[in-house]
Amino acid sequence: MPQLPFDTVLIANRGEIAARIVKTLRKLGLRSAVAYHEIDARTPAVSMADLAIQISGNTPIASYLDTRQIIAAADQARAGALHPGYGLLSENAEFARAVTDTGIAFIGPLPDTIELMGDKIRARNFVQSNGFPVAPCVIEEDDPATFASRAQAMGAPLLVKPSAGGGGKGMRIVRDLNTLEAAIEQARSEAGRYFGDARLYAERHLEYPRHIEVQVLGDCLGNVVHLYERECSVQRRFQKIIEETPSPALSQELRARICDTAVRIARAANYRNAGTVEFLLSGDDFYFLEMNTRLQVEHPVTEMITGVDLVAEQIYAAAGRQLAFSQSDIVSNGHAIELRLYAEAPERGYAPTTGKVLLLEYPNDVRIDSGIMQGQHITPAFDPMLAKIIVHSPSRMESVLKAHRAVRELVLLGCETNANLLARIVSDEAFLGGHFHVGYLEQNPHLAAGNFSAGMSAFLASAALLTRPVRDSADAVPELHSALGNWRN
Repeated sequence: MPQLPFDTVLIANRGEIAARIVKTLRKLGLRSAVAYHEIDARTPAVSMADLAIQISGNTPIASYLDTRQIIAAADQARAGALHPGYGLLSENAEFARAVTDTGIAFIGPLPDTIELMGDKIRARNFVQSNGFPVAPCVIEEDDPATFASRAQAMGAPLLVKPSAGGGGKGMRIVRDLNTLEAAIEQARSEAGRYFGDARLYAERHLEYPRHIEVQVLGDCLGNVVHLYERECSVQRRFQKIIEETPSPALSQELRARICDTAVRIARAANYRNAGTVEFLLSGDDFYFLEMNTRLQVEHPVTEMITGVDLVAEQIYAAAGRQLAFSQSDIVSNGHAIELRLYAEAPERGYAPTTGKVLLLEYPNDVRIDSGIMQGQHITPAFDPMLAKIIVHSPSRMESVLKAHRAVRELVLLGCETNANLLARIVSDEAFLGGHFHVGYLEQNPHLAAGNFSAGMSAFLASAALLTRPVRDSADAVPELHSALGNWRN
């Protein structure tokens, strides 16, 4: 194991990704520190870390966005490096600069690269100027007064998008041009509220494309490799629910083309560390969507098929190490699927849910990246993702069956989740055949609709598990039957 220039890493994040990073730090013999808000005091990451430093703010989320407090926590922990995880400050170029200015290694790409690729308009122009395919679009700041008319001239359907941010915030699909101006105002308002940046652009909306992304790794010597693609088309409100690799939509020739394009884009951007280049696929044509200059939520499926620990590679890259492997060394083995467990009610428009985790049991023979523990309160303060269920098998069908069994074996009482939706998706005929796209759930609303029998069967299975000791006691002592009267399991 290579010697590293630091022995302690501060994790500037929370939930499942913070706990996942701690696991790799332990494996590398490094000391872990987490900065946490009191609302997260009873979470796996805080209990697992070698050191936990409390931070505060007007709201829980504000504390995790407070650059001054995060850097002070790193100083207190005597951390030589900082891992931002995903979300929060992970793609904030000014935060990355502030960290490196203090002499702490930022476990991510260079601040200039974050700035370039984090601005969707700049990234799009950069990619196009280097000869890579992008969907036709018009940019508001080119001529704000004519933005709506230029967008209208492209024709419907259109997608109005903010230049900053992600996660589907501020995006509006326009299929009726009479609604274009209202969509622009809504997108501008939401973009300003979420990202502090109301700049917009509009691009030709591809009706029901596939969402394909490619994992890349780069080092400080200019070496860049890919670790194959991920299929991310099962989404709700532009946010992913299920990811898998390999993609059932790609031929070997198309896979080679899209992965090579991702590597060339990353190399042109002088990319260091782990990142993801995202594309929209329509038939055999694909278009650059964006680049995420961080670790992705769905990185575990790539780890499962390649055997590469992406967090470890991030740490080595931040320490100035050359990649220890070349493209030909990276082999894809088998098929992996990730299911995102959310605290939400799909049948009520995916409304976030809350509650205390009364009972939590995960299946034993799959990978679980979890941010919760029994007894913890699920609050509306953060993104509703609770955990990820990751399966790996030799074939896609074996992985699908394993994923269905795993989500059915999951027990979580005290908070509504999307577990039944996940089970319905992976047993749906279209998903089984690999015939889906980004509008799959929109076209199949019955999958998200309330299913009384499925919900009740999960509830009754949990109740039976909890009451088994009572039943066994009654069977062992016949006299108890009369006391129980007509009660039955």
